[in-house]
Amino acid sequence: MSTGYVWHELFAWHDTNQGVAGTGKAGLHAQPFPHIESPESKSRLNSMIHVSGLFVRLEKLAPRYALDEDLLRVHTPEYVESIRTLSGSGGGDGGDGLTPFGTGSYEVAKLAAGGTIAALEAVLQGTVRNAYALVRPPGHHARPEMGMGACLFANIAVAIRWARETQGLNRVAVVDWDVHHGNGTQTIFEEDPDTLTISLHQEQLFPFDSGHLTENGIGAGEGTTINVPLPAGTGNGGYVDAIRSVVVPALTNFRPEVIIVASGFDASALDPLGNQVVTSTGYREMTRLLKSVAEEVCGGKLVMSHEGGYSPIYVPFCGLAVLEELSGVSTGVEDYLEDLWLRGPAASTTDAQRSVIESARQLALQLGLTDIRTRLH
Repeated sequence: MSTGYVWHELFAWHDTNQGVAGTGKAGLHAQPFPHIESPESKSRLNSMIHVSGLFVRLEKLAPRYALDEDLLRVHTPEYVESIRTLSGSGGGDGGDGLTPFGTGSYEVAKLAAGGTIAALEAVLQGTVRNAYALVRPPGHHARPEMGMGACLFANIAVAIRWARETQGLNRVAVVDWDVHHGNGTQTIFEEDPDTLTISLHQEQLFPFDSGHLTENGIGAGEGTTINVPLPAGTGNGGYVDAIRSVVVPALTNFRPEVIIVASGFDASALDPLGNQVVTSTGYREMTRLLKSVAEEVCGGKLVMSHEGGYSPIYVPFCGLAVLEELSGVSTGVEDYLEDLWLRGPAASTTDAQRSVIESARQLALQLGLTDIRTRLH
């Protein structure tokens, strides 16, 4: 079976307005500059998928608009209505002052959530083996009651709740490799024992006081939240070791019915918002490991929903590497930018990174995997 691919031109039309440093607050002493969450990196990734020849080898999946009932399984009625109203009257902000949007963004955000639903549906129904939803705006920071960090609706959470309501999905795991902590996804599922959330992120980058090692779930969900807050400067070595040492064992023990990846490329070299140096080779290897464990625990059911990544130059190379690995198709496109970082120290795992990874592994064993193993057997 093939790899599914979701894209719609409207994702590039989501308007984040002119701002300064991503805030939308330009003025007489703050010269306007395009918001950092712009369409460039996403549309250029889509272009790379086309010109590389990979596009013709992918199964095209049409996104659809998430219904109000889909959104309301995650978000409060007041929040959904506020985004609808502001979007219809010129735009506004999602709630944290860092999530500006313009006219029509309500509909585009519904399409992003619906695009993630479409990818998950195709994988669950066996239409495709795995899928990548290149959607915008992103979703992993959005909370039930507010938008945050450029995210309007929680795309992955909306898709999971949809699948539970309509497809009979029960156990699901979310792996978030965006450079920022997936705080919204964690908040939504932290009391849910049937949803494992794992976030690999740069420590205390955004949100600043979020994503600590000690955040492991609440109540019935204790032990199903894992955070790996990696030091700034982590590259392929640290990220791949974290996937191999923490993520793969957790997924093996949890045995989800499907694995969903919050696929941000802002941990990559050249990203303006992160301080990590993962290259396309690192993303390719992380994808290989997740694809392999998906084959073992859930029949290969693996879905990726696009999140951050703000280097228009480098995101296309990283995204292409992931989609090549998902599909098993090599396009022959060479990442001519990564050689500098592959020769540098970030290609290896430092002692500081190894310490964080080992701490996360031990916590997962103590608070999560042991408990999960007991429940399963």
